[in-house]
Amino acid sequence: MAKQPKQSKPFESIETVTESTPGPPFKGRIKVCGMTLPDQVNALDEMGVDLAGFIFYPKSPRFIRNKITAEKMKKIKGRIAKVGVFVNMPYEDLMRTVEDYRLDMVQLHGDETPRYCEQVANYITVVKAFRLSDNDPLDWIIRPFHEGSDMYMFDTLGSGYGGTGKKFDWSVLKDKQIDKLFFLSGGIEPGDEERLKNFATEPVAKKLFAIDINSKFEISAGVKDIERIRKFVTTLRSGLQ
Repeated sequence: MAKQPKQSKPFESIETVTESTPGPPFKGRIKVCGMTLPDQVNALDEMGVDLAGFIFYPKSPRFIRNKITAEKMKKIKGRIAKVGVFVNMPYEDLMRTVEDYRLDMVQLHGDETPRYCEQVANYITVVKAFRLSDNDPLDWIIRPFHEGSDMYMFDTLGSGYGGTGKKFDWSVLKDKQIDKLFFLSGGIEPGDEERLKNFATEPVAKKLFAIDINSKFEISAGVKDIERIRKFVTTLRSGLQ
């Protein structure tokens, strides 16, 4: 694949906004992952969801290539950012997919090296995902990726790759120094709105860029319950119980 000019990355100037004094209602961004239906992506855009995730991992039940072609993806309009989720995809294949599907960001959930992340980050915003257990040395784990990644994502440790849908213990982050914007993931579900708003008041949350929701808001794999998402978004952003 021929080398292309470095793209202007969306959100790379957003840090000053994220560092403003946190507090209810929730001011961070919202990402809905595992999208498979263009009409539902458009519905998310209309309700003000910021990012939609599309999974390019063949073993996932939400594998996007079985659902939305590159041509259909290009027809999805609106402000919502398109995030491609990848697991150990060869560099040239990933970059071709970014171009074909007109992705705005990539989320790397596999065993990608810091060098690989840096190569991809030369062209598009990179979110490196980390699956954590309670006693993992977070500082040591993320340090090699600091220069080569634009953002982090913290999720629950599980077998295999990708999200588990299991609840992530956010308290493992509270005493950490995370000097990079990050996504909070891991089994977020309806009813978590107040917990999320409380977490957003913690010192570590000054770098909280977005929350990531997926399976807890589904009718079936890849088919979202749009009304459940709408209620969650409204409650989270308005401060209502």
